[in-house]
Amino acid sequence: MNLDEILHAAGKSKRRTRVGRGTGSGHGKTCGRGHKGYHSRSGSGQRLGFEGGQTPVFARVPKRGFSNAPFKVDFQTVNVWQLSRFSDGARVDAAAMEEAGLIQDARKPVKVLGDGELSRKLTVAAGKFTAAAAAKITQAGGTVEQV
Repeated sequence: MNLDEILHAAGKSKRRTRVGRGTGSGHGKTCGRGHKGYHSRSGSGQRLGFEGGQTPVFARVPKRGFSNAPFKVDFQTVNVWQLSRFSDGARVDAAAMEEAGLIQDARKPVKVLGDGELSRKLTVAAGKFTAAAAAKITQAGGTVEQV
C-alpha cells in the first residue's frame, strides 16, 4: 500500500450537508432557506420556460403553418452493391441485413438504393426500392418484394 492510495481514497467523496439538525450545526431552523416566501416552502421551483409571471415567449410568438416532422418515416438505406455479400438464391430481408451488419435495427423500415452492380440472383424484401435498384435486382434474375 502506498501513501498516494490512502490520500486518494480519503478525499474522494464529500459528505452531504444534513440540514435542520439544531442551531449548533449552522443549518438549523430555516435550513439555509431564509425566512418566508416562495423558495422557503417545499415544492417550490419554476417550470421550464417560466419568465416570472410575464407572458412567456412561446405564448407571445404567433403559431402558423403545419409541420410534418412528427409523421416523418426514417428509412435505413442499403445500396445494391452491398447485397453482393449474400449467397446466390438467398432471401434478403431486414433480419438478414441486420445480421450481416448492413442496417442497425430490423424493426425499422429499409430502402434499397441503386448504387453499384449486382451479379447474384436474390429475393430482396424491403420497405421501398428506387427504380434503379429494382431494375438491377430483376436484371440479375432476382425478385423484388415490397414489405
